[in-house]
Amino acid sequence: MESNVLRCSGYPQSGIEIQRASDCALVTADGRELIDFEAGVWCAALGHNHPGIRATIDAQLDRMSHIGYRVSNTTQEAAASALLEVCGLRDGKAVFLSSGSEAVEFASQVARVVSAKPYLLSLQESYLGAYGSVGGKKPEEWVLFDRLNCESCASDSGCTSDCPSLSMLPFDKIGAFVLEAGSSGGFIRFPRSDLVRALCEQVRAHGGLVVANEITTGFGRTGEWFGFNHFGIQPDIIAVGKGLGNGHPVSAIALSRNVVSALSRTDFHYAQSHQNDPLGCAIAVEVIRTLREEKLIERAREVGSAFRERLEQLREGHDCVADVRGRGLLLAIEFDRTPGVLDLDAVFSGLLDAGFLVGYKPAGHLLRFLPPLTISNQNIERLIEALSNLVKP
Repeated sequence: MESNVLRCSGYPQSGIEIQRASDCALVTADGRELIDFEAGVWCAALGHNHPGIRATIDAQLDRMSHIGYRVSNTTQEAAASALLEVCGLRDGKAVFLSSGSEAVEFASQVARVVSAKPYLLSLQESYLGAYGSVGGKKPEEWVLFDRLNCESCASDSGCTSDCPSLSMLPFDKIGAFVLEAGSSGGFIRFPRSDLVRALCEQVRAHGGLVVANEITTGFGRTGEWFGFNHFGIQPDIIAVGKGLGNGHPVSAIALSRNVVSALSRTDFHYAQSHQNDPLGCAIAVEVIRTLREEKLIERAREVGSAFRERLEQLREGHDCVADVRGRGLLLAIEFDRTPGVLDLDAVFSGLLDAGFLVGYKPAGHLLRFLPPLTISNQNIERLIEALSNLVKP
């Protein structure tokens, strides 16, 4: 029977039908189990069908799931307080929306209005959203810095304002630096810390803001609460999503007190049907509570370090492995691109047959691993064994 569902994501379909999910396991229509090493679309940080999230949804549905603009609810306040605390912006404000792309677009709009400058700055390879200004990154709105040239920099002093590449940037016209802290469009690359700090310093020195896109890297994914924690910076605006809802479509933007104050002096307005929905807010509170109480961020750091070590060991024994990189449970293994060395399509399919669903980026000739933060060492070992067998010379 032909499907009536439009499949337009750009990702090829596997033909596998999933009937139910629990923690890290997906169960197919024919009863087979797949271990999910991508946490859905990198969202199910606590694991699929988490009992605490289920209980929270049930309890909130008994009260209400949605209200309008002209009324408020204590769940909204609880979610804002919890989010602002972990973001390091306790005296700021937060707004809850529905998707990561929307959150980054909202954050960028605020930065433009507050700074009143024509450009926003981001790294060339960053992925910021599926639509709007952040989706298009048009040259009349964005300055894109190619940081890959910096990787071969021989300077002993690190990134400074004296660098010719940085000195060419029009910082006086840049309203904000929008940092994507590690996914790099799915290639799993991390910019140099000194570069990130230098860009932040120059933008702020010229009256601009720092915006962190934490859609992928937030809520423990990199072994810290947020990806920006690895760079020693405190953003003015933080956009979050994915892990915040553990599969439920909720995103948020945290704004510093100074940004809120500046915004109040403008005519900025933004209305969306599911803005600050109590159901999404209740889930956000439970996700943050669970991450803390179950110490999942610390676990992501420890398990991710061991996982990366096992991938490095695989690299030592297989010449076809070109690189291993990542932080926490945001990992990638890149393979030799030389024609005839390795059929990565066959490796991906072989892992599926062996019971593992992993990320696959053909353009980067790499496999990605972003499992739930609850992934067991046993399942990691099983994956490594299967992968090792599939990439043998």
